[in-house]
Amino acid sequence: MKLVFASNNKNKIAEIKKLLPNTIQLLSLADIGCHEDIAETANTIEGNAQLKANYVKKHYHYNCFSDDTGLEVEALNGAPGVFSARYAGEHKNDTDNIKKLLLNLAETKNRKAQFKTVISLYLDNQEFNFTGICKGEITTQPAGTKGFGYDPIFTPEGYQETFAEMPQDEKNKISHRGKALQKLLAFLENKS
Repeated sequence: MKLVFASNNKNKIAEIKKLLPNTIQLLSLADIGCHEDIAETANTIEGNAQLKANYVKKHYHYNCFSDDTGLEVEALNGAPGVFSARYAGEHKNDTDNIKKLLLNLAETKNRKAQFKTVISLYLDNQEFNFTGICKGEITTQPAGTKGFGYDPIFTPEGYQETFAEMPQDEKNKISHRGKALQKLLAFLENKS
């Protein structure tokens, strides 16, 4: 089965490729000649995932899936949420986003947060959505060099190290994206 993953994020693509079985050939946007930066204009994580998958289905006619992820911090009423990638501005800089988040939490004892990923799948002209959540806490300073985004300041429940300190395989088992992807894979296995 060929599936397009509607993303230009090389880190996400590599992470997902490791999790897919050999029976699924993963194509990137570049593989299908899509070089547009698909606008994420929805006001929800679910909405952005659906926008990207719908764009590929409409313009390129491939079965496809996309994801959108947000970090939801309890003390900030769920922020940065849908604006996680652009939290410190449209330039989408991970280091700047982390600095801004730590600054906004500097006076806060409540560090509870969760990552939420929604995968939107368009398969044979039907839409399906899969959600994965990973609860944890925001650290007071970055630790680790693996991963991307907010990984250096997020410690999942039951662990002492941040996502950025974990081996990729361990992170994939417990992460928000890993959980959403497992739901997607189980669904695809039932369809085949």
